[in-house]
Amino acid sequence: MSGLLEPDGPVEMVILGRARDLGGFEVRRVLPFAQRRMVGPFIFLDQMGPVDFAASAGLDVRAHPHIGLSTVTYLFDGELTHRDSLGTEQVIRPGDVNWMTAGSGIAHSERTPAALRPGGTRLYGIQSWVALPAAVEERTPHFAHHGKTALPVVEGEGLRVRLIAGALYGARSPVATASDLFHADVAMEPGARLDIPADWIERAAYLVSGAVTIEGQAFEAGQMMVLKPDARIMVVAIATSRLMLLGGEPLEGPRYIWWNFVSSSKDRLETAKADWRGGRFGAVPGESDPLPLPE
Repeated sequence: MSGLLEPDGPVEMVILGRARDLGGFEVRRVLPFAQRRMVGPFIFLDQMGPVDFAASAGLDVRAHPHIGLSTVTYLFDGELTHRDSLGTEQVIRPGDVNWMTAGSGIAHSERTPAALRPGGTRLYGIQSWVALPAAVEERTPHFAHHGKTALPVVEGEGLRVRLIAGALYGARSPVATASDLFHADVAMEPGARLDIPADWIERAAYLVSGAVTIEGQAFEAGQMMVLKPDARIMVVAIATSRLMLLGGEPLEGPRYIWWNFVSSSKDRLETAKADWRGGRFGAVPGESDPLPLPE
């Protein structure tokens, strides 16, 4: 399924994830969407997998550039090795967070670790991009890894919420952010109820798996429910379900996106293109075949 639904009640719109082939690896793209470019500072969201790789295969995303954003990688299953032009090499596992702030420019790659390839492996997770406020778009690039045990977990009746970033339900994530936002991974058992507070102007819930209702309206896996401002939201699980909550305060102005670049300035996107063509982002150690600029 793909496209947009406009239900009544506290849900402003429903965005249906669209399949995208990234060179033999399929993702479900949710943001950006034609009728809804951002939710708070979140400007991009992909569901990766679930996919089972055959023996010797795996994900191989060659070195590529970013500006003006933070990439957020969060896995449910499998592992990835992150390498970047700062010299970072970091394996991410389920429940960990990789938060890479591109700022003025960074290049990175993501690959299935060599040790996992001989027996085949599985990959399943979410990657999102958070656009930076204009005042810090050109900040010095930075990479931060936070292990699973460092992230706070809030539990309730049939509920388990792991806070990826921001503050929610009395807990605060150690992940440093450049703007007011929230991001969480929610596991729900059938019959569990989740109250999503109206502390931010823009909020959304992406249903990774299962089925839920909001004010009696049913929603299914692969749908992002964009919530109305100030509306009280009560999510009820009608099956074992997993939700990604995200949102925050909107940025001070529009953002332009081209390939892997995000900026408040269209001219800055052109500069980033020229810099990648000219090899001015810096090399990623261990990578010899970077992705070319799209034509």
